[in-house]
Amino acid sequence: MTIATTREDHEEHHPDLRIWGLLTFLCSESLMFGGFFATYLFFRGITEVWPPEGTEVELFLPTINTIILLSSSFVIHLGDVAIKKNNVKAMRFWYLVTAVMGTVFLFGQVYEYMNLGYGLTANVFSNCFYIMTGFHGLHVFVGLLLILGVVWRSRRPGHYSATKHTGIEMAEIYWHFVDIIWIVLFTLIYILTLF
Repeated sequence: MTIATTREDHEEHHPDLRIWGLLTFLCSESLMFGGFFATYLFFRGITEVWPPEGTEVELFLPTINTIILLSSSFVIHLGDVAIKKNNVKAMRFWYLVTAVMGTVFLFGQVYEYMNLGYGLTANVFSNCFYIMTGFHGLHVFVGLLLILGVVWRSRRPGHYSATKHTGIEMAEIYWHFVDIIWIVLFTLIYILTLF
């Protein structure tokens, strides 16, 4: 019996559960964000003026940031499509474009923080705002590390191919999760605050 046969037998009897592990992790993260959303909605419901005076939200920059982040979901998917056609160079290109878009999003968020005029402890709204958007920003940063890790590992010939691309799919799934969370955050904090 050769090593290759043993590896094939192992794969037949033990399926790759990494994707399920990632999905389980994302479910736990969803519950945490769900707690943030519930807390935000609770305080919004019991507070007379929301957001309190002096903590207005700007809509222009966050809207641009939202367009960039949501567009990056389509871009990263192009990388997944490319690798399934065995085109590592195209996958690498689309993943790098996604990383640039995610970086622009984070810089936009930092710029917004620097120009808001209120800090984390100004009131309950500002506390919820900074914690939720900051925690989401941390997830975007982790997603960037995953994407750059995929690009780095793709330098090795044969590491990713049309039949071997679990790491690419995991980075894409994580990135879509980050985008979905942002849609909810953007709706709660920016859109509903206007009404």
